[in-house]
Amino acid sequence: MSPDSRMGLGRYGEQVAIDYLCRQGYQIKGKNWRCSLGEIDVVAVDRGTLVFVEVRAKQSDAYGSPEESVVRAKQARLVHLAETYLQGHPWPGGSWRIDVVVIEFSKGGKVKRLNHIVNAVGG
Repeated sequence: MSPDSRMGLGRYGEQVAIDYLCRQGYQIKGKNWRCSLGEIDVVAVDRGTLVFVEVRAKQSDAYGSPEESVVRAKQARLVHLAETYLQGHPWPGGSWRIDVVVIEFSKGGKVKRLNHIVNAVGG
């Protein structure tokens, strides 16, 4: 798989993020969970904490860094999405957080940079 289009880049980035999270010991519960409010890219568990992961993938620094694209409105929507997910999927441990995984790719599709921001968005 390679990032050959915008949608392809996003899905490719999600798979790279999932592979990375698995290597870090996360258990993946699901991906691309959707509701009327939007989508959660990855739902995982890290040492008993439910983790909602937003994946940001880019090939260029045009229009700013991937981190800069998680603006306040996007953060609020992520919190709302997480709360909506929890209404339908109660988490017995109770604790949850939102992480952001940022991936920058070269034009050839190789990972130039991966940054995992733990608890990036307060709930």
